[in-house]
Amino acid sequence: MSLTKAEEQLMEYLWQKEKVFMKELIECFPDPKPATTTVATLLKRMQDKGFVAYTLYGNSREYYPLVEKKDYFSKHVNGIIKNFFNDSVAQFGSFFARDTSMTTDELEELRNIIDEEIKRKQNG
Repeated sequence: MSLTKAEEQLMEYLWQKEKVFMKELIECFPDPKPATTTVATLLKRMQDKGFVAYTLYGNSREYYPLVEKKDYFSKHVNGIIKNFFNDSVAQFGSFFARDTSMTTDELEELRNIIDEEIKRKQNG
Protein backbone atom coordinates (compact mmCIF):
# COMPACT_ATOMS: atom_id res chain seq x y z
CA MET A 1 0.00 0.00 0.00
CA SER A 2 1.33 3.43 -0.87
CA LEU A 3 0.61 7.03 -0.03
CA THR A 4 -0.52 9.91 -2.21
CA LYS A 5 1.81 12.93 -2.55
CA ALA A 6 -0.25 14.85 0.02
CA GLU A 7 -0.14 11.90 2.42
CA GLU A 8 3.62 11.55 1.91
CA GLN A 9 4.10 15.22 2.77
CA LEU A 10 2.08 14.77 5.95
CA MET A 11 3.95 11.57 6.76
CA GLU A 12 7.24 13.44 6.36
CA TYR A 13 6.14 15.85 9.10
CA LEU A 14 5.11 12.91 11.30
CA TRP A 15 8.50 11.25 10.81
CA GLN A 16 10.24 14.52 11.74
CA LYS A 17 8.13 15.16 14.86
CA GLU A 18 7.57 11.49 15.87
CA LYS A 19 4.52 12.41 17.98
CA VAL A 20 2.41 15.45 17.22
CA PHE A 21 -0.99 17.01 17.84
CA MET A 22 -3.12 18.33 14.97
CA LYS A 23 -2.33 22.01 15.68
CA GLU A 24 1.42 21.37 15.63
CA LEU A 25 1.07 19.32 12.47
CA ILE A 26 -0.73 22.12 10.64
CA GLU A 27 2.00 24.55 11.75
CA CYS A 28 4.53 22.41 9.82
CA PHE A 29 2.89 23.31 6.51
CA PRO A 30 3.96 26.39 4.58
CA ASP A 31 1.44 29.20 4.06
CA PRO A 32 -1.31 29.00 3.05
CA LYS A 33 -1.93 26.33 5.69
CA PRO A 34 -4.39 23.55 4.85
CA ALA A 35 -7.75 23.42 6.60
CA THR A 36 -7.94 21.29 9.73
CA THR A 37 -10.62 19.18 8.04
CA THR A 38 -8.27 18.47 5.11
CA VAL A 39 -5.48 17.28 7.42
CA ALA A 40 -7.99 15.26 9.48
CA THR A 41 -9.22 13.54 6.29
CA LEU A 42 -5.66 12.72 5.21
CA LEU A 43 -4.83 11.36 8.68
CA LYS A 44 -7.97 9.19 8.65
CA ARG A 45 -7.03 7.73 5.25
CA MET A 46 -3.47 7.13 6.43
CA GLN A 47 -4.81 5.49 9.57
CA ASP A 48 -7.03 3.21 7.47
CA LYS A 49 -3.97 2.26 5.39
CA GLY A 50 -2.02 1.40 8.57
CA PHE A 51 0.53 4.22 8.37
CA VAL A 52 -0.46 6.29 11.42
CA ALA A 53 -2.19 5.91 14.75
CA TYR A 54 -3.01 8.23 17.62
CA THR A 55 -3.28 8.38 21.37
CA LEU A 56 -6.36 10.14 22.72
CA TYR A 57 -5.88 12.73 25.48
CA GLY A 58 -9.34 14.02 26.34
CA ASN A 59 -10.58 15.50 23.06
CA SER A 60 -7.08 15.80 21.54
CA ARG A 61 -5.32 13.21 19.44
CA GLU A 62 -1.56 12.84 19.41
CA TYR A 63 -0.60 11.25 16.09
CA TYR A 64 2.45 9.09 15.45
CA PRO A 65 3.78 7.04 12.53
CA LEU A 66 3.40 3.26 12.51
CA VAL A 67 5.78 2.84 9.56
CA GLU A 68 9.40 3.96 9.65
CA LYS A 69 10.63 6.22 6.86
CA LYS A 70 13.41 3.82 5.88
CA ASP A 71 10.95 0.92 5.55
CA TYR A 72 8.49 2.95 3.49
CA PHE A 73 11.07 4.18 1.02
CA SER A 74 12.76 0.80 0.82
CA LYS A 75 9.46 -0.73 -0.35
CA HIS A 76 8.93 2.22 -2.69
CA VAL A 77 12.38 1.83 -4.29
CA ASN A 78 11.95 -1.95 -4.56
CA GLY A 79 8.64 -1.34 -6.37
CA ILE A 80 10.36 1.01 -8.81
CA ILE A 81 13.09 -1.56 -9.45
CA LYS A 82 10.50 -4.28 -10.03
CA ASN A 83 8.17 -2.19 -12.24
CA PHE A 84 10.62 -0.09 -14.24
CA PHE A 85 13.86 -2.10 -14.30
CA ASN A 86 12.60 -5.67 -14.85
CA ASP A 87 13.29 -6.49 -11.18
CA SER A 88 17.01 -5.93 -11.87
CA VAL A 89 19.01 -4.03 -9.30
CA ALA A 90 21.91 -3.96 -11.78
CA GLN A 91 19.74 -2.17 -14.40
CA PHE A 92 18.61 0.28 -11.73
CA GLY A 93 22.21 0.91 -10.64
CA SER A 94 23.32 1.39 -14.22
CA PHE A 95 20.54 3.90 -14.86
CA PHE A 96 21.25 5.65 -11.58
CA ALA A 97 24.99 5.97 -12.32
CA ARG A 98 24.75 6.85 -16.02
CA ASP A 99 21.49 8.68 -16.60
CA THR A 100 21.32 10.98 -13.59
CA SER A 101 23.33 14.12 -12.95
CA MET A 102 25.54 12.65 -10.23
CA THR A 103 28.94 14.26 -9.81
CA THR A 104 32.17 12.29 -9.64
CA ASP A 105 32.29 12.89 -5.88
CA GLU A 106 28.74 11.56 -5.47
CA LEU A 107 29.56 8.46 -7.54
CA GLU A 108 32.69 7.85 -5.45
CA GLU A 109 30.65 8.25 -2.26
CA LEU A 110 28.12 5.76 -3.60
CA ARG A 111 30.93 3.33 -4.49
CA ASN A 112 32.30 3.63 -0.94
CA ILE A 113 28.85 2.86 0.49
CA ILE A 114 28.55 -0.19 -1.77
CA ASP A 115 32.09 -1.36 -0.92
CA GLU A 116 31.34 -1.07 2.81
CA GLU A 117 28.09 -3.02 2.40
CA ILE A 118 29.91 -5.77 0.47
CA LYS A 119 32.50 -6.05 3.27
CA ARG A 120 29.75 -6.13 5.91
CA LYS A 121 27.89 -8.93 4.11
CA GLN A 122 31.06 -10.95 3.51
CA ASN A 123 31.97 -10.75 7.20
CA GLY A 124 28.51 -11.17 8.55
